[in-house]
Amino acid sequence: MVGGGIAGLAAAYRLQERHSSELAPCEVMLLEAGSRPGGVIGTTCRDGFILESGPDTLFTDKPWAVDLIRRLDLSDRIIGTSEIHRRTFVAMGKTLHPLPEGFTLLAPTRIWPFLRSGLLTWRGKARMALDLVLPRGQPSPDESLASFVRRRLGAEALERLAQPMIGGIYSADPERLSLQATFPQFLQMEAQHRSLILALRRKRLSASGKTRTKSDSGPRYSLFATLDNGLQALVDALVRRLPAGTVRLGCPVAGIARREKGWTIRLKDGTNIEADGVILAVPAFQTAVLTHDLDGDLARELEAIPYASSVTISLAYRKDAIPHPLDGFGFVVPACEGRTIIACSFSSVKFANRAPAGHALLRTFAGGALQPEPFEWDDERLLTAVRHDLKELLGIETAPLWSHLVRHPQSMPQYHVGHLARLATLERQLRRWPTLKLAGNAYRGVGVPDAIRSGEAAADALLAELTPAQGEGYAGTMLTEPSGACAAGDSLL
Repeated sequence: MVGGGIAGLAAAYRLQERHSSELAPCEVMLLEAGSRPGGVIGTTCRDGFILESGPDTLFTDKPWAVDLIRRLDLSDRIIGTSEIHRRTFVAMGKTLHPLPEGFTLLAPTRIWPFLRSGLLTWRGKARMALDLVLPRGQPSPDESLASFVRRRLGAEALERLAQPMIGGIYSADPERLSLQATFPQFLQMEAQHRSLILALRRKRLSASGKTRTKSDSGPRYSLFATLDNGLQALVDALVRRLPAGTVRLGCPVAGIARREKGWTIRLKDGTNIEADGVILAVPAFQTAVLTHDLDGDLARELEAIPYASSVTISLAYRKDAIPHPLDGFGFVVPACEGRTIIACSFSSVKFANRAPAGHALLRTFAGGALQPEPFEWDDERLLTAVRHDLKELLGIETAPLWSHLVRHPQSMPQYHVGHLARLATLERQLRRWPTLKLAGNAYRGVGVPDAIRSGEAAADALLAELTPAQGEGYAGTMLTEPSGACAAGDSLL
């Protein structure tokens, strides 16, 4: 394996599981350039607070993370979100407006709460209502999120709702974000029901009483979960379950080369490792570097996948220092507001035991494709700007007890229009190298469950190529590559 993020770790564990249960033991080696495994996943405990430097949430509707947690015997550590205050706010001026009850990502499923909301003007609400009578759009190979929302729901819905709510999940520019690669269900809803509002309403009514409560709005918080002491526990459990010596830290890879039977992995310290199969679980731009000498066409396609950078800033407060009641899970900020913060999660409200009694933990986010400048600011300037936003939006005048800032350079792949066509090209090119597999968040999903699925799928595909040739007594080496940022959160909140 090249890459010790969650995709690489999941691939290594899958190989270990499969060979323990089905085949003779084989040597699995995971090479990680950094000093710790886990990629962007990282949990820190400080003064009774539990901080997540990267993703803090698992979307349980995608089963791969929860399934892995169960196989690691960590099921008793899964916790869901708090059952109170399950709502999201949207910043507008200096006010936080709650998403209306029944609002689901793009559109309302309940009429009166939507009409009473101050989030949109009456003209914006009327334009959204036109979705009920507009005809289906003409099928196209791909469409941007912005194009889809603008034609179905209008420009105001795009600016005030879709961009911060959906574009924010990918830290992306909605004008370039491929809907087919990110939320194809919206296109399917239009094709089947014509109206997006009608489709979402019918879906809500069919699921009535199962997972949502009256106050649920925005993301489906009933489907969000985490581990009681943070997601680092998942990383630690994977490392513990792998044989000693499997994970090699501080081992940057310079490149890979094909040999007559297998692969040569060239380390930057000048040493070589021979392997029968390789899984590269690093960001696409790093995979491009590693495969440049092997296959220039493959490398060029990988280089064409753009990335955005982000910063997570956690701030600890006494509750009495925050005038806002924090009666929600957090807020998002439309780019048109011109603020530094693009979102803020009320972590100590969202999940239990994230802060000591009488205290609150806020997790703010900056950067992304639409607002890349704050990522380049020094810590002092960035913290000053974040505190200014929190003062205006939450009324916080006092300094935090402390703050914790983590930068994630080039951590979020951008699924631009044409992304699925690029993946099809990559898959055709990879057929030339059947024992070389790719994994990570650059391809078919940016969340932790998606990254786990990609790692496990790569491991299964590699075994399918190797085991027929090797037979039951196979005892070779399989690799995957170092990853600085293998997975990102399913939602900023």
